[in-house]
Amino acid sequence: MTRTRRQLETFLLPLGTLALLLAGWVLAVRWTGTRVFPTPQLVLDAVLGMVRSGLLMQYTADSLLRVGMGFGLAVVVGFGLGMMMGLYPAVATALGPVVQFLRPISPLAWVPIAILFFGVGDGAAVSLIFLAACLPLALHTTGAVAQVPAIYLNAGRNFGLSPPRLFFRVLLPAAMPQLLVGLRVSLWVAWQVVVAAEMIAVDSGLGYMIVDARNAGKRYDLVVAGMLLIGSVGLLLDMGIRNMESLRWVRWGFREE
Repeated sequence: MTRTRRQLETFLLPLGTLALLLAGWVLAVRWTGTRVFPTPQLVLDAVLGMVRSGLLMQYTADSLLRVGMGFGLAVVVGFGLGMMMGLYPAVATALGPVVQFLRPISPLAWVPIAILFFGVGDGAAVSLIFLAACLPLALHTTGAVAQVPAIYLNAGRNFGLSPPRLFFRVLLPAAMPQLLVGLRVSLWVAWQVVVAAEMIAVDSGLGYMIVDARNAGKRYDLVVAGMLLIGSVGLLLDMGIRNMESLRWVRWGFREE
């Protein structure tokens, strides 16, 4: 009974909150008498119109492709850089200050440089996503490796594990919880940046859709629709990262032998 109740609460509570937000939205539009801000029905009609035209799937796919390219490259570079800094103090001493110096710089500050090197197009957007996601992931990876107790590594060496087996059987599973946090944060940043980059450097995607709707006749129904779609896709991406914890290859690292 307790489990069933918990499952119902997990489903019904967010649904009730959503219903209250929609009701408040409708009441606010009617109370203010605004003719600019759309009602939920107008936003829904705008979404359906985008679906029928095929632009919704195209723009969403373009945004996801750019995020996939930039974030994938950030995972390779950031993970490798973080591992090196976490395992070798000399590398952390040499590169740590550089990473800490670059990390606070807003990704949007790199827009002129990205356009200078890659022009107006996907290359600039992907490079901005890479820069935004790589540095946080590198720092999270460094911290995750540094927090692995030395006794784990020493025990693995005492059992005669080779360096590759020590990495995959001991170090990586022990650091996995923090690594997943780093992946979530980096993916969240990457999804935010792709929207901003599409407002500047490309002519497709959900970010471009918002700017184009605003400039082409002040279509605020499409603007709000784009915002809601961005939030929905971001939520699904975050849920995907969180669900990785239930995968067998992740849980394998957490079980006690």
